[in-house]
Amino acid sequence: MIKNIVFILPDQLRPDYLGCYGASFAHTPNIDKLAKEGIKFDSCISPSPLCVPARASLLTGLSAIENGVLNNLAWLRPDYKSCGIETWPSILSNNGYSTTAIGKMHFYPWDENEGFQSRIICEDKRHILIRDDYADYLEKKGLRKFHGNEVEGYRENGGAVINPLPYEDQADTWITDQSIKFIEEVERSKPFALMVGLLSPHCPYDPDKRFADLFENAEMPKAIENTKESNTFRDKVIKQYIRAWSDIDFTTFTEDEKDMMRRYYCACVTHVDECVGKIVKTLKEQGLYDNTVIIFASDHGDFLGDYDLVGKCFFYESSIKVPLIIRDSELFSKNIKDESRNNLVSLTDVRSLILDIAGIENFETDSSKALPLLADNNNERYVFGATDQGYMVRGKRYKLARYLNGTVTLFDLKTDKQERVNLISDTNFSNIREELDRVLQSEILRSMYSANNDKKVDFNSDLNPSDFFGRNWDRPYPNNSN
Repeated sequence: MIKNIVFILPDQLRPDYLGCYGASFAHTPNIDKLAKEGIKFDSCISPSPLCVPARASLLTGLSAIENGVLNNLAWLRPDYKSCGIETWPSILSNNGYSTTAIGKMHFYPWDENEGFQSRIICEDKRHILIRDDYADYLEKKGLRKFHGNEVEGYRENGGAVINPLPYEDQADTWITDQSIKFIEEVERSKPFALMVGLLSPHCPYDPDKRFADLFENAEMPKAIENTKESNTFRDKVIKQYIRAWSDIDFTTFTEDEKDMMRRYYCACVTHVDECVGKIVKTLKEQGLYDNTVIIFASDHGDFLGDYDLVGKCFFYESSIKVPLIIRDSELFSKNIKDESRNNLVSLTDVRSLILDIAGIENFETDSSKALPLLADNNNERYVFGATDQGYMVRGKRYKLARYLNGTVTLFDLKTDKQERVNLISDTNFSNIREELDRVLQSEILRSMYSANNDKKVDFNSDLNPSDFFGRNWDRPYPNNSN
């Protein structure tokens, strides 16, 4: 039986702020129930922890070096299709699926489809000038998008404010309402794939007052203290966030600010949970729940004051670990439910998962592997990551990162969960460092080769040797044999 797919992707969500991942302070009953009925991966890594690179890799199954998207101002090359790169929505669209994206996708241009047959667009909280479907909706109601700095206490509280819009007009509520409408009206003659891109809990941390009140007196986990290594990133973060898009100066970053930020972040996560509950309820009411695979993940994490940092980008666990939950009634019927997988997996593996669900053959790439749904697979695996700030290779226990600013870190994630003891110069770990460096070098070179494959002369094609060795040869371009 061909299954429907609903892929829910909140923005900037850490797994340790969900009840099912151990957060006793969280209010996430709907997400927790998905995990109870499905499989939860405890070590899912976003290899390029920035909004746009994470999403480009998620779509293509390629590393950030391979697809060329290494920062938030880059996007896929315009001729990527002719170079042999395919997005999973495009593959599904070409194989009988109805494909729709609702909410934030962060494509450039903003209204590009990238293989989805239709889109309903509500883009990033920070980019309030984008003319999308949500902006049109607000305008009709005499409302508009707002910048956080328009709300009292925004700068003083690290971007934590009460959302000034009525609950029914807030972005995540609107995205959920559009998703519900889609599910209620979707054509039943063929399977559908729906991607729901929620904006929360990305900053500004702007929950509805109803959710914020839940955490008014809540005790939040304390932020991890800064280290010598993390301090090398502080100046860049401060300069980034003081710019107009954020307009917050984090030069001074108090524990009270971190606490407020975390409580309002939790409140935003609660809104996400309510959205998930509404979507699941609609699937059940429409008789679609048992034939729909639900995937819940995020594009990257959020420092929330860990190491005196905000945002993401650097390869600490606060930034790169994401939730990954899969609820499939077929697995449920086999009594595979409420299970946690210890496998190290990559966010890019979701692409292979989606294509596997759809029955597409040869779905794996070097950066996107089949997920071990039926049992733990303890084979050693490394996740390679890259942004314009550096490279990372993460194994089950050890993680090596080399950064543009010259900082190099090696952490033992088993004995040093907070990543405070840098082992890069410890001779007792020289063999581990050398092994991870070999993996890192290999992945960089492989990705560079793949990224430039379009320029290769393909002798496996119909190339006539007499043309190649003759005069005035017109070189075929691009080579699309990825």
